[in-house]
Amino acid sequence: MTMRQETSFPDSRSNGCTNDHAAILPRAIREGSALYRTSLGIGHGRLCICRPNHLNCLSAKEWLKGQLGVWQFNYEGRDIRDKKVHPATFPISLATRVIELFTHEGELVLDPFVGSGTTLVAAQDTERNAVGFDLQQRYVDVSESRLLQKDLFAGTSQLAVYDDASNVAEYLEPGSVSLIFTSPPYANLLNRQRRNKSRRDRKNDQLGVVEQYSQDPRDLGTMPLESYSSAIGGMFARMRGLLRPGAHCVVNVPDMWWENQRVTIHISVVEALREAGYELRNTIIWDRTNIVNRVGIFGWPSNYITMGTTFEYLLDFWNPPDNG
Repeated sequence: MTMRQETSFPDSRSNGCTNDHAAILPRAIREGSALYRTSLGIGHGRLCICRPNHLNCLSAKEWLKGQLGVWQFNYEGRDIRDKKVHPATFPISLATRVIELFTHEGELVLDPFVGSGTTLVAAQDTERNAVGFDLQQRYVDVSESRLLQKDLFAGTSQLAVYDDASNVAEYLEPGSVSLIFTSPPYANLLNRQRRNKSRRDRKNDQLGVVEQYSQDPRDLGTMPLESYSSAIGGMFARMRGLLRPGAHCVVNVPDMWWENQRVTIHISVVEALREAGYELRNTIIWDRTNIVNRVGIFGWPSNYITMGTTFEYLLDFWNPPDNG
């Protein structure tokens, strides 16, 4: 496979970094580049003037929005909703709220399963540094394209890396990450033909489509739930050393239905991350009813099933502070 080389762009501030790479980071890194599997030296220091003990840069009024346990969001023109581009996306506004709630301007956000790059776009909008990883070159290409639509000479850097997230420690410094925010693959639950039972208009262009992320055996989206839980736990355990003490890790997952049984992905994620040393702090419901169109009568008239397409979980963990 021919890999493209990255293009370097100047950056006006180092954001507390001492590594010389901080001023010339590209929008994407691929195998064969000079920065592939090397320490990036990406900025992670605050650019704001907030007090040291503040969690974020929000005002009291803005903070109040995050106190509600049920969140709703709307899509905008820059959002990707085409499942042919990516099978599972979320709005920029969702990523923006999470990033603004748990970080300060200039701090570093990590998305180990970056997909179409929405986390990176939200970080760019909010003046946070960010790195995302993906096994699929086409998703890194999409992320890079979205990032190039805005100013390249801002004081922060956002980039997508074409690599396995298991290698993230080769790129980032221990304790440099202030937020992990991601929506991981849903085990092998997309590797099946769609029946569109949850949609009123079943005979649309998604009927019979298999929406898998890839067929790469390293991809969590190809694994049965038991292997998935073990793999995701090990991956987050390795990333915990990159997350500063007291910093948060927010994971977006749904539950799904398989052969008339509810597959509780969110419980598997909670158990896996607790085993990896994270502490669950909050469970937020992402209420999607305002963006789901033409919902079908799922289960009627004999089997009551709550629609998995109308809500998802935002599981808020943190890396417990060292109080010793």
